[in-house]
Amino acid sequence: MTGPGLGPLVSGARVLVVGAGVTGRALLAALAPLGVRAELTDDNPAAAQRLAGDAVRVVAAEEAAARVGEYALVLVSPGLPPTAPIPVAAAAAGVPVWGDVELAWRLDAAGTYGPPRRWLVVTGTNGKTTTTSMLHAMLVADGRTSLLCGNIGDPVLDVLGEPAELLAVELSSFQLYWAPSLRPEAGAVLNVAEDHLDWHGGMASYAAAKARALAGRVAVVGGDDPVAAGLLAGSPAEVKVAFTLAEPARGELGVRAGMLVDNAFTAFTAGAPVELAPTSSIPVAGPVGRLDALGAAALARAVGVRPQAIAEALASFRVGRHRAEVVAVGDGVTYVDDSKATNPHAAEASILAYPRVVWIAGGLLKGAAVDELVTRVADRLVAAILIGRDRHTVANALSRHAPDVPVVEVVTGEDAGVHGTNELGVTHVVNVTNDSVGERVMAEVVTVARRYATAGDTVLLAPAGASFDQFASYADRGDQFAAAARAHLR
Repeated sequence: MTGPGLGPLVSGARVLVVGAGVTGRALLAALAPLGVRAELTDDNPAAAQRLAGDAVRVVAAEEAAARVGEYALVLVSPGLPPTAPIPVAAAAAGVPVWGDVELAWRLDAAGTYGPPRRWLVVTGTNGKTTTTSMLHAMLVADGRTSLLCGNIGDPVLDVLGEPAELLAVELSSFQLYWAPSLRPEAGAVLNVAEDHLDWHGGMASYAAAKARALAGRVAVVGGDDPVAAGLLAGSPAEVKVAFTLAEPARGELGVRAGMLVDNAFTAFTAGAPVELAPTSSIPVAGPVGRLDALGAAALARAVGVRPQAIAEALASFRVGRHRAEVVAVGDGVTYVDDSKATNPHAAEASILAYPRVVWIAGGLLKGAAVDELVTRVADRLVAAILIGRDRHTVANALSRHAPDVPVVEVVTGEDAGVHGTNELGVTHVVNVTNDSVGERVMAEVVTVARRYATAGDTVLLAPAGASFDQFASYADRGDQFAAAARAHLR
């Protein structure tokens, strides 16, 4: 496929880099050999000054926005929304705006780092990291040289100097939004559910960003997800494939008699479906594990990976931290850290992997609704323990759709008594002090959970919300939960 070229990146061109974090440093490093005049801006001037030098001039954000028409190109960190002042000003002035993935794609396609790699892109609301990791394992098991990068591991710009035939790239909707010319060898949209709608301005724009992964030679979608499946018709890909938990029709991967089956990439087997791996070998519990494995297998098969390699990779695969990770077992109760389930869609998939769940939920819901989630999992819930700023939204949904489920709120001192409990169906409210909030909250959460859990139950941290109201990150939230569970069992 012919690359898009480097466009305005000619020697001497003025280029504005917005953001002085990890992505900003990667962008500046990639620009250095090109002979452009890079200027840097950040809302934190001190952070920008640390990256300043002879080849990098720092400008104030207000000045950059006012004079954006003087630049040939604006490069942004992926978290910067299109409604921010500089992207808005650039659009009005007709100045192109790229993200780091767009720059990496163009540099790679232009042969800047040697023969262009074949990009295999994974996106979706949930399951991206596990699927991309499985894909990378399948490629390596097949003897391919592959690099794991993007929203997982290293930024794509940082790995382009390393030798590889293939890139297993996890991309977020933010990264895809700022990568308009991306045309991967194969790309997958696993699922699309409400998330980051404040950033994108609505579900249609969010789905459209995800759909950019489907613009290459092979497009793969989760066929059981209606929004993801609906994106396939608009894809320009030569080959269109879906994966499903059902027995696969022609052009699909699916499940038959306890086996993952390829009924799409079968040209070298006279068109007969090919068994890839037993579902029992997948180390991620429930339907979500099978779907992740099918998505990874579809991309692997798109580049000719052998069925044996897929089976070997899944048999030896280990789940990443904070993704349905078993962190403790005691008295017949299993404690599972799925702190990465930061939206309702992910939390639902997590809960449905277990028959009886003491559910730990809450945090920052980012405007997402939880009523549908609660309706679908109500019969699995032994109890619900709610934390964080938006816990009342979850409590209200539980009172409407699962009124018999005991609900406990664990709150910090200043939140106690702010809301009544009877109308929320809350059994009681537990106070903790504001010192070491995350640690104290999780210690209390586990104590309460143990009152409800009996042998055979799962105490599951699948919050359905982001963590930044009480924890440094989703990883910190998961670590605090794991530490509390282990301490409780000592």
